[in-house]
Amino acid sequence: MEQNGTQIRQRVVLVVAPFQGHITPILQIGSILHAKGFSITIAHAEFNPPHSSNHPEFVFVPLSTNLSDYDIPSTFLSTMNVNCKEPLKTYVVQTLEKQEPRDRVCCIIYDSMMYFAEAVAADLKIPSILYHNSSASYVLARHATPRLHKQGYIPVQESMSNELVPELHPLRFKDLPFRQISETLLKLIANGNNVRSSAAVICNTNDFLEHSQLSQLQEECQVPIFSIGPLHKMAPASLTTSLLKEDTSCLAWLDNQAPKSVIYVSLGSVATVDKKEITETAWGLANSGQPFLWILRPGMVLNSEDASDKWLDLLPEGFEERVRERGLIVEWAPQKEVLSHSAVGGFFSHAGWNSALESLSEGVPMICRPCFADHHVNARHITHVWKVGLEMDLVLEREGIERAIRRVMLEKEGEEMRQRAIDMKQKIITCVQKGGSADNSLNDLVELISSKSNAKNDTATLIES
Repeated sequence: MEQNGTQIRQRVVLVVAPFQGHITPILQIGSILHAKGFSITIAHAEFNPPHSSNHPEFVFVPLSTNLSDYDIPSTFLSTMNVNCKEPLKTYVVQTLEKQEPRDRVCCIIYDSMMYFAEAVAADLKIPSILYHNSSASYVLARHATPRLHKQGYIPVQESMSNELVPELHPLRFKDLPFRQISETLLKLIANGNNVRSSAAVICNTNDFLEHSQLSQLQEECQVPIFSIGPLHKMAPASLTTSLLKEDTSCLAWLDNQAPKSVIYVSLGSVATVDKKEITETAWGLANSGQPFLWILRPGMVLNSEDASDKWLDLLPEGFEERVRERGLIVEWAPQKEVLSHSAVGGFFSHAGWNSALESLSEGVPMICRPCFADHHVNARHITHVWKVGLEMDLVLEREGIERAIRRVMLEKEGEEMRQRAIDMKQKIITCVQKGGSADNSLNDLVELISSKSNAKNDTATLIES
């Protein structure tokens, strides 16, 4: 774009929530838009920040929250949204005051958890775009939560847990992300759901995966929905987003395993379990007879005496001798590379959306052990819509874990899941390639942002307002 013969580089401000599963896709969006010619600012809470040194092409702006830790009561998100508003507004105003004509703020894209950013954009008359860090199916379930509460379905009664939720096929009441509710949580959900004055919504999904859900979401939001995903397949392959140090030695270990023989086990960056589940999982893996790569990150075990406990302290006596060279345990791994490795034949997962997309994109069937938030919604679609996995019972015991691993890794049922997953992988590749639905949606998003920037933009007027 040119103005008076000067090349203009438009700046997009991305506002990210302070959790690994939210930071990763925002950085991916940033890298994708940067490749399209935009300058990128990442605005983030001052705690749990992304590693700015890994992204020299971005400007990173910490937002003061006045919170000592993120592991505090349910008021955390609402308090953060109050406290971060002025720091973000100050940064944007200062940027507008000193911005060069060739590098001007044209749009704020914000995580739905960080809804204060929309108010800042509205105050300064800058276009804003809402980003949902989840499947369209989960967004619809979250949208439905106030209605279901008003109708008396939430809190969910145990007697109804297996019944289908009206208007949310194929979800059962037990799959809802919120089965208990408080007034504080209802307000947070309402704020996260509200598009307000945002010009559009971005979802990390695609039309192939969630056509009907995206259509329904479009009807509810009444603004353009850009289904751009999987984002990790559209961002540069070299992009590093992990907050934890990745142990790449596991890739060499995988090189020595037979094709499709390894079950990869990871419950993500946030989920916690008790020590009994670690014990049952250990013996389930041992008894399955399959090679395994198991992620045991520090602090993932509830009521552990030391949050930095190493995995060695968590394993039952005799387990290491039993599995010998057949298993490898590390604290964290480069998951995308692991799932794309030819030795990996199954993924024992919490069914978080990033993990689900990464698994689907590599044709790897899943064993779902959902924990909270969107996990149950995703697991239901993985197992009953796409039919590329199975779900564990809430009470995990070694016999059930062993049986699930054998079903996915060794039996005809698992081979059929794998074939469906491989078919999905090919369709996902088509979506993200040039001319595919996700690629077209990205181009439409770029056009929208550029058109908003091209509109008359008087900086002095913006600051005074």
